[in-house]
Amino acid sequence: MAGVSAIRVLVVDDDPLVRAGLTLMLRGADELVVVGGVADGADVGAAVDAHAPDVVLMDIRMPGLNGIDATRLLRRRPDPPHIIMLTTFDADEHVFGALRAGASGFLLKDTPPEGIVDAVLRVAAGEPILSPGVTRRLIAHLAPEAEDRRRDDARRLLSRLSDREREVAAAVGRGRSNADIAAELHMSVGTVKSYISRILTKTNLDNRVQLALIAHDSPL
Repeated sequence: MAGVSAIRVLVVDDDPLVRAGLTLMLRGADELVVVGGVADGADVGAAVDAHAPDVVLMDIRMPGLNGIDATRLLRRRPDPPHIIMLTTFDADEHVFGALRAGASGFLLKDTPPEGIVDAVLRVAAGEPILSPGVTRRLIAHLAPEAEDRRRDDARRLLSRLSDREREVAAAVGRGRSNADIAAELHMSVGTVKSYISRILTKTNLDNRVQLALIAHDSPL
């Protein structure tokens, strides 16, 4: 790690055993440093001010301020940390709301340690975690009466894109990595990153995960 700054992680979970377990596990990775842990979403803002984390591992269900509202508050800050939501169930109805709030992805709490470390590294590098299979299940749990509105909103946003940009957006919606998109569309990884940045600007979206959800809402 000589000359390379470790990725700073804040752990937020109301269960002290989960918090301690995640902290111990993350400290086993040379690339990561756990800078703190709090038990409620209401304490996240002060912890971010004090420790300046790069990534926040955020529990969704907490007795005080829940992870979704805490995420929404963090995303309003200038240069906010990346946020990975933690949940016990892959069909948790709150996960979709967390992604809409600006989270960079989510993990199940029983994810193997190497999977959690990999997720933190990827999110810190600007590649949010999105599981297409889980996303499809989440979308299936949404209220049917909201489906038409979501589809119309998604089509409106994506109508701002060029044909090539829509191809990139569709690939993001299928959960493809930048390298996969580059190979599929015969362009460089750097060009893919430029396209995604331009797409986010045109659609006023915060991150890649929100783009993927929009792509799911409006089949391309």
